[in-house]
Amino acid sequence: MSEFSVSGQRVVVVGAACSGIAAAELLARRGALVTITDVKPAIDQAPALRAHGIAVELGGHEVATFTGADLIVASPGVTLAQPVFEAARAAGVPIVGELELASRWLKGRVIAITGTKGKSTTTTLTGQMLERSGFPVLVGGNIGVPLSTQVDQSTPDTLHVVETSSFQLETTDTFHPWIAALLNFSPDHLDQHPTVEAYAAAKQCIFARQTHDDVAVINAEDPPARALARGVVARRVPYGLALEGDGFTVEGAAIVERRGGRSEAIVPVSSVRVPGRHILSDIVAATAIARSAGGHAAAIAEAVAAFGGLPHAMELVATLDGVRFVNDSKATNIESARRSIESVDHGLVVVMGGRFKGGDFRDLIAPLAARQAVVVAIGEAAPRIVELLGGAVRVETAGSMADAVRLAYALAPPEGTVVLAPACSSFDMFRDYAERGAVFTEEVRRLVEQRRATREQ
Repeated sequence: MSEFSVSGQRVVVVGAACSGIAAAELLARRGALVTITDVKPAIDQAPALRAHGIAVELGGHEVATFTGADLIVASPGVTLAQPVFEAARAAGVPIVGELELASRWLKGRVIAITGTKGKSTTTTLTGQMLERSGFPVLVGGNIGVPLSTQVDQSTPDTLHVVETSSFQLETTDTFHPWIAALLNFSPDHLDQHPTVEAYAAAKQCIFARQTHDDVAVINAEDPPARALARGVVARRVPYGLALEGDGFTVEGAAIVERRGGRSEAIVPVSSVRVPGRHILSDIVAATAIARSAGGHAAAIAEAVAAFGGLPHAMELVATLDGVRFVNDSKATNIESARRSIESVDHGLVVVMGGRFKGGDFRDLIAPLAARQAVVVAIGEAAPRIVELLGGAVRVETAGSMADAVRLAYALAPPEGTVVLAPACSSFDMFRDYAERGAVFTEEVRRLVEQRRATREQ
């Protein structure tokens, strides 16, 4: 099969954020005549892009630009249900995503990981396990490193460990992972996907082009994930925290690989440093993926022992007067917030809210009530949280993150835990989940400093 070529072709990249810029620069290096377009009126990178021969169109999309293209590359999260895309389709212009584009030029094998929650932790840890096993590894995708930036480094020996979102997967048509992992599935991103079924169909694309020579790692304890993987033709590798039968699971004091009823211990559970059953599940998933790729048991155990978690994912920020503050800003949906809540046994105060993007807050009533938890609601979703949770658990509101941190501290019992578990996107108050987590962290540290200064007076 001849190599995919864009030399001399007119290619339009839609969306001038990180992935779009990486795709535009890759296309320019490959000889395309590139235009990058965005609805934003200005971007800081415009001069540098133009210096590389890339045309920049800002402040809206021109229909003629789309219909006159030979290929359109959509950045993740760009809504495809726009008139300009419809016009391009009517003109016969193919539309792909940045992940699809980059994957066509990769020389190494792809390990793709998706799910509603836990993708970043599992992707990062899988990469570390395989690096310690001696493989040349590049980690990227939705985790913040566009796959387009890795194309020039790709060799036949490279293992590309790629976090893949629903937005990236829905714009694929040749993307073919050697190992594909589905961690879990629950309603999410319904502010951009028209239905839960559309979101599910996007996730299923991770398996679409796998063959019998490939591997599918599936969470056997997540019924929706099992249902989405029902038609998979690749060799199945199941995992779960209490798995019955062969696969990867927790048995006694270790994460084990079970084959034919015999178990091989791989990772002592005591070496896991990050709290939460959902984090332990991600570690079991990473173990299953890494072993399927040829990772060594000793190297996998070393990687887990060295892993302190990711920023904004059950990240311990500080302890003040016995009250722990935990930043789980990446808990951007109902299911991930539930897992955060279930990671704390008692004395819990949850800072929750932001821009609502689907799901039902009432699904959190049982775990909140079981812990006699208190909720501090923030952002656009605060009235909805008060309405749906207020009759079952105590809910207070705060107008800013600074107020939320101080109120949560005042409400927390001795030896309690304050967790930022928003269950919402950040876009009403912050640029992204990382900025939200950073502001939470800064406000906690400011509170700690103020308390110390008061004591010293």
